[in-house]
Amino acid sequence: MTPEADSETIPVREAHRFDTARLAELLGDKLGEKLVELRQMRGGQSNPTFLVVTDRGEYVLRKQPPGELLPSAHAVDREFRVIEALSKTDVPVPRAILFCPDREVIGTPFYLMERLRGRIFWEPTLPELPREERAGIYEGMVDALARLHMADWKSIGLEDFGRPGNYFARQLGRWSKQWEQSRTRDNPAIDKLAEWLPKHVPDSEETAICHGDFRLDNMIFAADAPRVIGILDWELSTLGHPLADLAYNCLPYINPPAAFRGMRGLDLPALGIPSQDEYLAMYARRTGRQDSITPFHMAFSLFRIAVILEGVIARGKKGNASSADATSHGERATLLAERGWEIAQGG
Repeated sequence: MTPEADSETIPVREAHRFDTARLAELLGDKLGEKLVELRQMRGGQSNPTFLVVTDRGEYVLRKQPPGELLPSAHAVDREFRVIEALSKTDVPVPRAILFCPDREVIGTPFYLMERLRGRIFWEPTLPELPREERAGIYEGMVDALARLHMADWKSIGLEDFGRPGNYFARQLGRWSKQWEQSRTRDNPAIDKLAEWLPKHVPDSEETAICHGDFRLDNMIFAADAPRVIGILDWELSTLGHPLADLAYNCLPYINPPAAFRGMRGLDLPALGIPSQDEYLAMYARRTGRQDSITPFHMAFSLFRIAVILEGVIARGKKGNASSADATSHGERATLLAERGWEIAQGG
């Protein structure tokens, strides 16, 4: 195990351990490689993610979490399908290796993908970089997002990757239902947003491939350039409205630092980071869009992430969450939902 690999991994968490004998057998049969080591990646909040080391190389394994799951959640088959399809485009994704639906191998369906080596930036303020290099990272990020939204989803076989109709109306139905199914405590702002948002849905059926969780730490940048070499964590991807991705990607601009890596109130010019308006202008130049995000899009994004965090809390209480700090997200879910309601009210 190299120092670099070790910094990105931890020993497999107790809740996610599985017998590796069948996995070793599959690697031998399908790839002709011998399993040497299995470690857990530090990320992977929803779907447990592992580093698979063989005698010939390294792969990343993504699987469903153990235990009872919410309907349609943790769809690793969809993750595999979309990165395999996007490999035919200029969208930067890891190479898809194989998908295994057989639960007998490691307990849940899983897939293997290429292990990319590069840089992951966890904080939107990019404290590890000198000021003059930070704007380039934002340009690389928005370029990757624009490439994704301009990809021809029909030509790469993703015509049925999402349902037709208004994306926001569908999503609001899905996440409102998920909130009811995962509720373990009260979050009044989520309830208010669940009532307000359906009354303010934009009348648009524009369609693109939406990542669903497009944020800085879900991509790998080249080691020597501000260029994205791989977009990660495709669990929430679907066919949808591109402004949903753009709004979610801009959440750090409107959230305070206490609400999960927010930048609201910080001196962005001093940090060398583009303003939200500058970032949106970059996206518009790359895509040719004339319109942009509205308070609805931002409130929608905050509603959805708050519901997701409530689901993490619920899984944490059941003991099958992917991250060790799953039960600590209550304050964050409240903060984000309240910020969403504030924006919905014009704040």
